[in-house]
Amino acid sequence: MMHHPISFTQLGLNFPQKICFSGFSSQVQSGMRIALMGRNGCGKSTLLQMIQGLKNPSEGQIHVPKDVTFGYVPQVIEDFVNLSGGQRLNEALTLALASNPNVLLLDEPTNHLDLRNRRSLMRLLQKFSGTLIVVSHDVELLRTCIDTLWHIDHGKISVFSGNYDDYMQEIRSQRNALEQELKSLEGEKKQSHLDLMKEQTRAKNSRSKGEKHINQRKWPTIVSGAKARRSEETSGRKRKQISAKKHDLIEKLSDLRLPEIITPKFSLRSEELNFSKILVSIRDGSCGYDVPLLEGIFLTLNACGRMAITGDNGSGKSTLVKAILNEATVIKSGDWIMPKLEDIGYLDQHYETLTPDRTVFEEIQTLIPHWSQEEIRRHLNTFLFRKNEEVLARVFTLSGGEKVRLSLAQIAAKTPKLLILDEITNNLDLETRVHVIQVLSHYPGALIAISHDEDFLKEIGVKDFYELKSGKEAR
Repeated sequence: MMHHPISFTQLGLNFPQKICFSGFSSQVQSGMRIALMGRNGCGKSTLLQMIQGLKNPSEGQIHVPKDVTFGYVPQVIEDFVNLSGGQRLNEALTLALASNPNVLLLDEPTNHLDLRNRRSLMRLLQKFSGTLIVVSHDVELLRTCIDTLWHIDHGKISVFSGNYDDYMQEIRSQRNALEQELKSLEGEKKQSHLDLMKEQTRAKNSRSKGEKHINQRKWPTIVSGAKARRSEETSGRKRKQISAKKHDLIEKLSDLRLPEIITPKFSLRSEELNFSKILVSIRDGSCGYDVPLLEGIFLTLNACGRMAITGDNGSGKSTLVKAILNEATVIKSGDWIMPKLEDIGYLDQHYETLTPDRTVFEEIQTLIPHWSQEEIRRHLNTFLFRKNEEVLARVFTLSGGEKVRLSLAQIAAKTPKLLILDEITNNLDLETRVHVIQVLSHYPGALIAISHDEDFLKEIGVKDFYELKSGKEAR
């Protein structure tokens, strides 16, 4: 246990091109379980390093009591190069825990874990009695191992007590309250406009009455003009107040950003698909390199089926996918019926389908040369590439999230009958993850996913699981 809190005073982090956050003051009490959240590139990993004194803050300070012992596992583990991602994490974690730390700092620990390793990590984190600070976008981890969220966004860190579900609930209810306020402001604006119209009509009637009275030698009502002017001034003031308040509310709303919704249109329509048609069929198949890695594969997938291939790291999932993609390096035997290669789309965490030197615009233009500029812009707009600088940006300058959105835009523009996803949610921030789920739940064709992320598989409607046991036998 640490007896005194770690304290942050007016902490700030700036890079030459942006301010990540500033003015952050808070305390980490013993036993807290904190997750750092925010878009990729907002400074989460750097904050973990600043806490340990590996990097200096741009402003402010962090006070770490003398009785604190840190254990730290970075996102990229340089040691244990011969091991798989899961084994590396286990080794690095064992090493970090060997010094018996009372503060454990982990950077995206679940990224490369298979199901079994994920489970044991969750158990370990739940049992860990010290203070935990984790950078993570893993919904299961945020739900089960965390009691405080620090969200880095809009140049500041917001602290929220509770787990991920509480947090989303809170954001939703705050958004609803703000949206209600905006609605009632709109009502006020309408009302003040109606009041002004009434006043002007009354003044006009009153003026014409006055003119009538003059003609009939009665006293004119001179007040009416002044009265109309006064009511116009009041109304103008009120309008200014309303629009200032509206501006303020809209700013607050964007602070509580729930990810924008992408509603994609796919070039392949579901009515063009024959759902009963078998798209992939493997009977008594084997595949491997010099020797078969998998044998006895029996697998069928129809034109709208959604299947996950599961199994521990090293059980041959990627080899099976390569065999389905007909890669020359993989030797196959048995009975394999596959779609033509041009009818298969492939997406992995490295976005191989993108060409670094092309612009976002050119990526779609090359794919669909007969589309007009306007059609390409409209399509990209759906995938949130809106401003000129976003549409004309070169691929190598894009963030991870933008690359994912562009890869999805390609798939929607030229929709394959079969889409293969290979660990696509690794390293995604929550916002991009939501976008991926939105797009894939609309996707009309068949889908095969390699993923250890059960939440994700459930959200995109995967019902069939094909498990590869370590060793030769496919199940």
